[in-house]
Amino acid sequence: MRTENMYEEKHKHLKELEKVLTTRIENISHDLSHEHDADSAEQVTERENEDVLRNLKEETRLELKQVRSALKRIESGEYGTCATCGEAISPARLDALPYATLCIRCAS
Repeated sequence: MRTENMYEEKHKHLKELEKVLTTRIENISHDLSHEHDADSAEQVTERENEDVLRNLKEETRLELKQVRSALKRIESGEYGTCATCGEAISPARLDALPYATLCIRCAS
């Protein structure tokens, strides 16, 4: 029962994280869609900022993919099991990285 409760908490946390990441991607997409300033010096700065935003968007997209994968593992009953060795992933590791797929030994 304790394990089920932990998974319910993880599911709730992951769903909240999914919403945050989805909103972040939407906001970045919105920021990237604006027109450039007419001033060429300002355009250089805007393009540099866009590069940073694109990188942030990609990192966020990858994290969102991991979160959604973890949600699927919860639903299938595979959550908390190391994808490499099949041993349980420690609760402390799942607290630190709720979408971890490897135990600490296999991740090292």
